[in-house]
Amino acid sequence: MEIACLDLEGVLIPEIWINFAERTGIDELLATTRDIPDYDELMTQRLRILDEHGLKIHQIQEVIESLTPLDGAREFLDWLRETMQVVILSDTFYEFAAPFMKQLGYPTLFCHNLTISGDGKVESYNLRMPDQKREAVLRFRELNFHTIAAGDSYNDTTMLGEADQGILFCPPENVIEEFPQYPVTRNYDELRSEFEKAREVLRK
Repeated sequence: MEIACLDLEGVLIPEIWINFAERTGIDELLATTRDIPDYDELMTQRLRILDEHGLKIHQIQEVIESLTPLDGAREFLDWLRETMQVVILSDTFYEFAAPFMKQLGYPTLFCHNLTISGDGKVESYNLRMPDQKREAVLRFRELNFHTIAAGDSYNDTTMLGEADQGILFCPPENVIEEFPQYPVTRNYDELRSEFEKAREVLRK
């Protein structure tokens, strides 16, 4: 039995922080895990910027409410769930992801959560555990599942490395150059093909 482990932002939905940065005009918020591999450094930077500009959770959620999954994401996810178990492993937060889960048909999501004050200030972030994507894949393998993982950023590479088969989806050139061992896909048809190839390898 196989389990597909997918990243969320950049794979199934738009990058939330990029869209929020574009809406607010704050260029510093454009940075993602494609640019800064250290997630703690990235989130510390984001929280500092939110505080400096007096931005609250409701302003982020207003942007999220205006977004939809990437074109073709729901169809790809529906196809994948017909063929294997699917778990989304993300470094986003439940406070951000909820609207997308409804649009994607409520897939299983493992991510993190935020500490928010009574007035809506994002005070801190709480990791489920360090390197949770890799740890989740490791536990699935310990349960004797074959795992196929797909992601686009630095923070996905440990998950891809722990999986039986790893796939990059629309990654930036710096990630492609640093991790040439993974096949690169640019659209859902290519991603579907790579999942089919990976399943064939695992079943031999």
